[in-house]
Amino acid sequence: MIDVLSVSSEVYPLVKTGGLADVAGALPAALSSYDVQVRTLLPFYPAVKKLVKKAELVVEIEELFGGAARLLAAKHAGLDLLLIDAPHLYDRPGGIYGDPSGKDLPDNWQRFAALSFVAAQLGQGLAKPYRPDVIHAHDWQAGLVPAYVEFGPGKKKPKTLMTVHNLAFQGQFGPEIFKELHLPPRAFSMDGVEYYGGVGFLKAGLQCANALSTVSPTYAAEIRTPEFGMGLDGLLRVRAGQLHGILNGIDETAWDPGSDKNLIAPFRVSTVTKRAQNKLAVQNRFGLQEDGSPLFSVVSRLTWQKGIDLLAENVDMLVSMGAQLAVLGSGEPALEAAMQAAAERNPGRVGTIIGYDESLSHLMQGGTDATLVPSRFEPCGLTQLIGLRYGCVPIVARTGGLADTIIDANTMALNAGVATGIQFSPVTANALGDALRRAVRLYHQPQVWGQMQRRGMKTDVSWGASAQVYAELYHSLLGRTPGDAHKDD
Repeated sequence: MIDVLSVSSEVYPLVKTGGLADVAGALPAALSSYDVQVRTLLPFYPAVKKLVKKAELVVEIEELFGGAARLLAAKHAGLDLLLIDAPHLYDRPGGIYGDPSGKDLPDNWQRFAALSFVAAQLGQGLAKPYRPDVIHAHDWQAGLVPAYVEFGPGKKKPKTLMTVHNLAFQGQFGPEIFKELHLPPRAFSMDGVEYYGGVGFLKAGLQCANALSTVSPTYAAEIRTPEFGMGLDGLLRVRAGQLHGILNGIDETAWDPGSDKNLIAPFRVSTVTKRAQNKLAVQNRFGLQEDGSPLFSVVSRLTWQKGIDLLAENVDMLVSMGAQLAVLGSGEPALEAAMQAAAERNPGRVGTIIGYDESLSHLMQGGTDATLVPSRFEPCGLTQLIGLRYGCVPIVARTGGLADTIIDANTMALNAGVATGIQFSPVTANALGDALRRAVRLYHQPQVWGQMQRRGMKTDVSWGASAQVYAELYHSLLGRTPGDAHKDD
């Protein structure tokens, strides 16, 4: 049995702002079949306190980046949790990263340095007899974990794995914070946390971890190029031998169209025609005409990265072809305004709801005909995986994990009976427009469209295969053979 400490700033269903939480929440359960036991380290935010009512004291921490703290143990939703109760760091109004206005908290460097520091201390025996074999750090908020382990005391150290969920978010801060990080002076170097004269949390993790991973094979290749490397491509090329691209999966219990209580009519592959009842509910919710038009949907952050500006250029064309569009999300004010303006121009054909609604997102996947993911870059993406599971045909840009998970409905793929969605490239407004026109044509071929829906629903989008790859990676870090990561019978 391998003991893994997973370190993440957010974990579903406790606290979530994006796909990181879904991965951190679902992977531990998937690993349980592969000789891997996971405990998850998470700040004890107010939102988490509302859900976790019973927690046991593990250890008192006299001083943690400006105040006293406690390490607590709890269980919730199948997760084995270690919670950092540090009110001076985590009891804040607003979100987990920003104030009520959405502005980043000025002491985020302290808040997440503390998360990483406690993780490394656990690797040194802070909560004896517990001592993880591997510490799995997720994104920049846990990026200092490998540095604290490498530059910390002790000869027997846990192995470290650094996973990048989105390289665009790096946790870069000024050099003045270094003296407060409890790291030796030699750590402020190119081989440590120094990055362009400042402190780079994610850079530190990529530099110091024993192994690196990201969330799809294509993204692992893309981030080693200047176009997608966000300034870290040189380091990632140097460490290419330690970089692994492992696809995300989804929690098939949380996302199960056959038992989803958020749907008006749950359905399985054999009863996919029940989706029509959910479609009517979506049309009603967004104020759309209840007709047989193809209904496209967007459930996304409304940002440049997600290609929402490209969609904005195509909305009127999509409507002119007799289609409808339902948009759920929030993000950049200009893009929120563009989507709201599109709805105002096209009453009954376009509906926009600004914000996020977990229940509604389920209904949209179970009721709309196609889900749009026109991202300029997408490390993995979960929306298209959920779309497959729910018979909601994905229309995606050919990038990152989108390229790895969707088989384009070109002529050869359709003839071979393997197509599961539509890809487009390059990531431009014109190329997206061509993909939308192709989708409308295919929608009006009910047999072809229905085959794509059913094929998508039969696709394995679970964590099973990827969990085994992670288990084998943990075993290899400890010098064991991949065969030791067998699945229990």
